[in-house]
Amino acid sequence: MTMVILASKSPRRTQLLDMLGVEHRCVPSGVPEEPLPGESPQDQVIRLAEDKARAVALREPKFDLVVAADTLVALGGQVLAQPVDRAEAEAMLRSLSGATHTVFSGICLMVKGGLAVTGLSESRVTFHDLSDHEISWYLGTGEPMDKAGAYAAQGAGAVFIRSIVGSFHNVVGFPIDLFYRLLPEVGMSLQELRDES
Repeated sequence: MTMVILASKSPRRTQLLDMLGVEHRCVPSGVPEEPLPGESPQDQVIRLAEDKARAVALREPKFDLVVAADTLVALGGQVLAQPVDRAEAEAMLRSLSGATHTVFSGICLMVKGGLAVTGLSESRVTFHDLSDHEISWYLGTGEPMDKAGAYAAQGAGAVFIRSIVGSFHNVVGFPIDLFYRLLPEVGMSLQELRDES
């Protein structure tokens, strides 16, 4: 049986792999998610996904496939990470109101022997105009606090989204279409991973 390790503690990523029927184990990478000076969001998510995969591969030698991902929300050249407190979450939601932002996800797949492939997914998300009451209500749900950009597209935050151009699952944090397309590059297929489950 293929030993698949997800280099993440994200419940959303593990739920999506479960949905695909891929049996796996979660091992958080512990890699600091900090940008390098002058690094673009695209380069950052690819680098961090690769760093996460390598960190877990070094610690967990009994693996056939390590899956790692990193996701960023960017608005007008500014990266919106997970808010540190309610005030920052409120400021993020106000900045997203009525605007279009971009979600970038990098994926890295690594197999034994060190072969690694990476890919980038990009989605453009447009929000409706949000009232003070809507922002206050959403903050009260607690949902924004551990989400990049202070919202969850797969949760109650979905009611604020006017449109998405690109992968919905990228906005959730794990573009499953990209994962599927990268598997053959490391000699695997989703069908084989599912058949072994």
